[in-house]
Amino acid sequence: MKIQKTIGLLIISLLLTACGSVPITGRKQILLVSDSEVLSASLSQYSEYIKSAPLSTDKTKTAMVVRVGKKIAAATEAYLKQNGLGSEVANFQWEFHLVKDDQINAFCMPGGKIVVYEGLMKLVSSDDELAVVMGHEVAHAVAKHSNERMSQELVTQYGAAILSEALSTKSAAVQNIGNTVFGVGTQLGVMLPYSRKHELEADYMGLILMTMAGYNPEVAVGFWQKMSANGGATPEILSTHPSDANRIAQIQKYLPEMAKYKPASK
Repeated sequence: MKIQKTIGLLIISLLLTACGSVPITGRKQILLVSDSEVLSASLSQYSEYIKSAPLSTDKTKTAMVVRVGKKIAAATEAYLKQNGLGSEVANFQWEFHLVKDDQINAFCMPGGKIVVYEGLMKLVSSDDELAVVMGHEVAHAVAKHSNERMSQELVTQYGAAILSEALSTKSAAVQNIGNTVFGVGTQLGVMLPYSRKHELEADYMGLILMTMAGYNPEVAVGFWQKMSANGGATPEILSTHPSDANRIAQIQKYLPEMAKYKPASK
């Protein structure tokens, strides 16, 4: 009993010291993995993926991905610096790629590695619509949702009784979990399936990031409706996400707030 109590107190202490908060929303989260370990695990997966990924030969759409990506990246870094989070900027080494793949999908790995699939671009009719998706994906990285998910996996796989031991030499554990969490190249073909809480948070943060970048958040409702109605089937990007109706309803609630994030007119 005494050993169990000691382990319990150790775990509680560990979790308390690993508590962080999400930029913009302020939600508290448990982050058991260091930024450097998350970046290492994700970069390993991303590097393997991008080596074999067939890059698009569509110069116009590729330029669109790079253009929108750079603007959202700049707005993200500006926000972090203006809100006392300048040290976080060092975690991002931005890359923007359009991949020749018919999946309706996109992802942003920790570190700012953004990949958009050609299948998604078939539904995109403007920079504003692309910014809806890219803002959402960047928001996942800014909110450290992957770290949060990896932390949850550590607790689940190793259990409270041996968590402290696993974390004492956790590089190997993180790499093993990273292979599962990031999942690039699995049947999903995307990064991890986030929880509904993470998805709705990324929707909200993504709207703010795209608005700060100068894009029109009002297009988000119509874009997600178009995604939902595509071919009568749920696109891959929505498959592990909140219901379409719930997502759209939440976005409609967020939109009035976006006015305060619009860049000042020059």
